[in-house]
Amino acid sequence: QVHLVESGGGLVQAGGSLRLSCVASRRSINAMGWYRQAPGKQRDLVAAITNNGITNYADSVEGRFTISRDNAKNTLYLQMNNLKPEDTAVYYCKAVEFGILYWGPGTQVTVSS
Repeated sequence: QVHLVESGGGLVQAGGSLRLSCVASRRSINAMGWYRQAPGKQRDLVAAITNNGITNYADSVEGRFTISRDNAKNTLYLQMNNLKPEDTAVYYCKAVEFGILYWGPGTQVTVSS
């Protein structure tokens, strides 16, 4: 069982920055990532990272967002710069361990124009 807790969401103006954090209850989880879901839309991948640091980004955030992890702290991060109103969504942390998917409860990010 893996428990995930996100933090760092909030309200920010367009062009601003936020850093999301996700603390996991276990260490050295192989694959972790950030997803987001806007009202009325499906949950989509934002960025993902493997245990050895290989990253993958959605085209819409490439160059603006950076995913990273601190395995010693069991923590996943998402640095979000140059935020746009279309980035408004609930952001979820996801972990995959032994083929089982785990999700955090989510954190709201709202970007005003």
